[in-house]
Amino acid sequence: MSDSGAGLPRAGRSMRERTSALLTGALGSAILMIVLVSVMWAVEIVDYMQNGRLDRYGIVAHEPDGLPGILFAPFLHAGFSHLMANSLPLLILGFLAAIRGIGRFLAASLVIILVSGVGVWFTSPPDTLTIGASGLVFGYFGYVVARGLFDRRALDIVLGVVVAVLYYSILWGALPTQPGVSWQGHLFGLIGGVIAAWLLRRRKPVTA
Repeated sequence: MSDSGAGLPRAGRSMRERTSALLTGALGSAILMIVLVSVMWAVEIVDYMQNGRLDRYGIVAHEPDGLPGILFAPFLHAGFSHLMANSLPLLILGFLAAIRGIGRFLAASLVIILVSGVGVWFTSPPDTLTIGASGLVFGYFGYVVARGLFDRRALDIVLGVVVAVLYYSILWGALPTQPGVSWQGHLFGLIGGVIAAWLLRRRKPVTA
């Protein structure tokens, strides 16, 4: 004989556990992105008080001294309007990128920052200074869309399709169409997101 209520509850508990894990992940993702964007705003306030002196720590193309800027550039912006333009898509796309796990999100972010930054350093005109979180925005876009293709999980596929439909227009930013905008950062950020999705894809178990 089975215990009382032990027929469907096993599946029910499994569903509740998955739902609970998803909600916990969503809450953690939201808090993480709010903290991340808040740090960017704090940095920009300090930069404003310093008359923009922090901006020199961005990526300086082809200059060896500009290589450390690869790590700093995403946190620096050319004024509050620049930061405001990045904040909302960064919050939304970053949240969706982080919902599958903070560890994977941090790893994906590092890959995106490195690929985007190195691409900018090599391909931008010499001595060009590049700052801003746009590379991350494009990277998270590429990561969320490509994750659905590589992982083949229902939720990831749905999120990838929704993001592709809602944000497909940002792909124009990866083309050299607007003077003064680092299309290199956008393009290589997008590439970095796809690479991160592939590197962090779910491995299928090997069967004997």
